[in-house]
Amino acid sequence: MTQTTNRFLDEFAKLMTDAAGAADGLRKEAEQVFRSQGERFLREMDVVRREEFEAVKAMAEKARAENERLEARIAELEQQLAQSRTA
Repeated sequence: MTQTTNRFLDEFAKLMTDAAGAADGLRKEAEQVFRSQGERFLREMDVVRREEFEAVKAMAEKARAENERLEARIAELEQQLAQSRTA
């Protein structure tokens, strides 16, 4: 009886191991399908990648800082011009 029980448990353990392996394979395959579908959806929606967004954001910040610097310089030059006209 002990031998039969052990054989049954061995077979059951093997079955459970195979089932766990199959479930893991299905999980990986499902993740791949969802990932590829998500990437396709984003491509079709023409969504900007994070790296591209960050690059454009940095360019805009630099341009804004340059614009502020130029505005200050223009104000300074206008003030100098106004003072030279009154003198």
